[in-house]
Amino acid sequence: MKILFIEDDPMNRRVVNDMLDVAGAEMVGAESGEIGLDLIERTDFDMVLLDLRMPGMDGLEALRRIRARGDAKGKLPVVILTADTAIDLRETCLAEGADEVLFKPVAMDSLFDAIGRMLAKSGSGLIG
Repeated sequence: MKILFIEDDPMNRRVVNDMLDVAGAEMVGAESGEIGLDLIERTDFDMVLLDLRMPGMDGLEALRRIRARGDAKGKLPVVILTADTAIDLRETCLAEGADEVLFKPVAMDSLFDAIGRMLAKSGSGLIG
C-alpha cells in the first residue's frame, strides 16, 4: 500500500510515517499542496492523507484540485488531518470531497481505522 501524506510539518510527517511503517504501508511525504499534486500526477497512490492548514496552497484547495481531476486519481480516498477544531470544519471538509476527517494529534488506532474504512469502500482491502 502506498500512501501520500501532504503535510508541511516534518515532525508530523515523521510520526505518521512511523505509524504507517508498523502496518507495512509505504508513505511518501510532500511538504506542500503543490508538491503533493505533482506527486499525484506522476505516481500511483492508494490514498492521500492531507493536512488542512498549510502555507501556500491549503488542504481544501489541494482537495478541490484532486477532486476536479477527470480521471481515477480524482477519486483517490482522501483523509484530512487537522488540529483545527472549528465546529463546522468536519462538515465543510466532507462537503468539499474529503472521505474522512481526523483531528490531531492522531492516534495510531484512529488512523488505521480510517484507512481501513477508506480501503474497504474502494475495494482495495486492508493494510497489514
